[in-house]
Amino acid sequence: MIRFSPRTAALLAIISVAGLMMFAWPLLLHGYERVQPPFIFLALLPLMLVVLLSELSAGGIDTRMIAVLGVLSAIEAVLRAVSAGTGGVELVFFMLILGGRVFGPAFGFVLGCTSLFVAALVTAGVGPWLPYQMLGAAWVAMGAGLLPRAGGRREIAMLAAYGIFASYAYGLLLNLQGWPLLTGVTVPGGSGNLSYDPGAAVGENLATFLRYTLVTSTSSWDTMRAITTAVAVALLGPAVLATLRRAARRAMITPAETSLPSAEASLRSAE
Repeated sequence: MIRFSPRTAALLAIISVAGLMMFAWPLLLHGYERVQPPFIFLALLPLMLVVLLSELSAGGIDTRMIAVLGVLSAIEAVLRAVSAGTGGVELVFFMLILGGRVFGPAFGFVLGCTSLFVAALVTAGVGPWLPYQMLGAAWVAMGAGLLPRAGGRREIAMLAAYGIFASYAYGLLLNLQGWPLLTGVTVPGGSGNLSYDPGAAVGENLATFLRYTLVTSTSSWDTMRAITTAVAVALLGPAVLATLRRAARRAMITPAETSLPSAEASLRSAE
């Protein structure tokens, strides 16, 4: 596990705050006739990630950890290619959650970014939406690493429940990213106009957005993603967690749920 130092935590907090502003900027505007995406955040995000990687290298990331990161990112790219979100069926979150759980929140954050970037290259999914997808996936994996300690069936149930929550939260954020750029969004049946209004108050736009995401995503794509993730964690989670933890031990990395004294005892017994 990468050492989660206070400086690393501070960097992750800064990146996360900037990322939230990157997602939520439309709700912060009022009275503007034209809406432009915050390209300044898109430019600063890669620079902040470079600073984060530099800080993580001082906290214990080495060639073995980079190798693990590369392997997991490649696996994520394959999963994204074979389950490209058709009908909401997507297995990417499954490995992000388990990887963040085993290797910790800092590693999970980097894993989410690199996995979605590699997957976009493999599936030809590079576009202006990619930084948003990378940041959303980074939060998903980081959140799994911040979950409380648990074991056995309780841990699997906790991860499955988190997968459901993360699926809906990710869909909500990605919808917020693209919603302000759409015009003339209406749904027959009394939902009315669901488009973003730059002149409306924050509460009014927020209510419109919640109706929009409920009708277009939450009740369909996000629900299927949540079901897929929870089922995959429940069925494959125990075996994959055991494999990842074995890989962590071989890489001389302490898993997130393992205490330092027990790790030292195992090394002494091996000697």
